[in-house]
Amino acid sequence: MSEEFYRIKRLPPYVIAEVNAMRAAARAGGEDIIDLGMGNPDLPPPDHVIEKLCEVARKPDAHGYSQSKGIPGLRRAQANYYGRRFGVELDPETEVVVTMGSKEGLASLATAITAPGDVVLAPNPSYPIHTFGFIIAGATIRAVPTTPDDAYFESLERAMNFTVPRPSILVVNYPSNPTAETVDLAFYERLVAWARENQVWILSDLAYSELYFDGKPTPSILQVKGAKDVAVEFTSLSKTYSMAGWRIGFAVGNKQLIAAMSRVKSYLDYGAFTPIQAAACAALNGPQDIVEKNRLLYHKRRDVMVESFARAGWEIPSPRASMFAWAPLPPALAHLGSLEFSKQMLTHAKVAVAPGVGYGENGEGFVRIAMVENEQRLRQAARNVKKYLQSMGVNTPAANAG
Repeated sequence: MSEEFYRIKRLPPYVIAEVNAMRAAARAGGEDIIDLGMGNPDLPPPDHVIEKLCEVARKPDAHGYSQSKGIPGLRRAQANYYGRRFGVELDPETEVVVTMGSKEGLASLATAITAPGDVVLAPNPSYPIHTFGFIIAGATIRAVPTTPDDAYFESLERAMNFTVPRPSILVVNYPSNPTAETVDLAFYERLVAWARENQVWILSDLAYSELYFDGKPTPSILQVKGAKDVAVEFTSLSKTYSMAGWRIGFAVGNKQLIAAMSRVKSYLDYGAFTPIQAAACAALNGPQDIVEKNRLLYHKRRDVMVESFARAGWEIPSPRASMFAWAPLPPALAHLGSLEFSKQMLTHAKVAVAPGVGYGENGEGFVRIAMVENEQRLRQAARNVKKYLQSMGVNTPAANAG
């Protein structure tokens, strides 16, 4: 009875949990920690969405089991969103399934289509579910880069030529969590052609579809002709409408994959609470000004963070999309490694960031900074960082960081 369970043995310690525990302890001790570690939106959902939740929750018949694949109205609303936003036509009955956030969706699809020993191509660094959803299902992961350049496609070719068994699934995530990298439609066109040629399923995580900056909308892989033959795409209301805790997301695309996922989900759950699904319809079908408002707010935070941290002595590349910056450690402190640096930031600067190594070995040397505090708090974080860097003997600009 003392042996560890099979799937638990395949999971390494969750590195980010170590920093989270330190942050929780510091806060419990009364310290004011500026939390830029978790991508947890600090903004409220739209009023009309909350009102719809309350309205439907008051109905006596709204409290029974819901539909595992999502209520028809919500699947239609998501299909309409894809039509409006991407010009992609979806059949709400066979090409859309509602998930409890994109994270659960990826895990359910992994369970549905992965056999022990299958090889899955996943980016490194990547959001943990992109690898561990498949590891839990018994698959083996072969890492590919995150940066979408020629080296990326060369690594795909190497993986197909030198891996036994041949990889059957590729996970992509743009805008990327954690690196905030983006792609254009030409990248997806090349990727779909490669997947069709090599008979590989593509799972695209588009959770940050609406958090793009500088007037460059994020494309969907399903805009590519023939993409539905090989691809499923995941989206979420978490960031777009600041509804992270509501746990509503979607998988759309290839009918075979959607059917497999729906069947597995039918054994595992009864779907999200009906009033939440009704409120999600209100989010997708109602006024969309919140989407642009949130985008502009994150855009402003990005500019404040990049500028104030630079004045504090820490140069951070400006992300093109998402709610994250992927920041190389200050060169003078690179020897600490991302986990130790994150711990010191928490202890000495009272700023929580996520160590890059928590997203895979190729994340070493970076931290992920979430733009989930207001501009005033971001400037305060920069002032704290400046003091910390000076205490470590790092030369910082003489100008005030605030």
